[in-house]
Amino acid sequence: MKTNTYPEEIIGKTIEVVESKNSSDVGIRGKIIDETKKTILVKTKKGEKRLLKSNITFTINHQNIKGKNLLKRSEERIK
Repeated sequence: MKTNTYPEEIIGKTIEVVESKNSSDVGIRGKIIDETKKTILVKTKKGEKRLLKSNITFTINHQNIKGKNLLKRSEERIK
């Protein structure tokens, strides 16, 4: 799997955290329900979890995405 930016809207996508500076975030899986410039909010089976983009690498559709590559608002990234 290559690690890349993601040029599409990520809200509504199902993700899984595969790497994180915070080991307790690894394995978090759920649907992205909100995104800010620096965070994503994921709805999991155990509730909502806000994750710092700069700390995580996650997968969408078998593609690894480094959160630090998404440090923009979605409307700025998708242009």
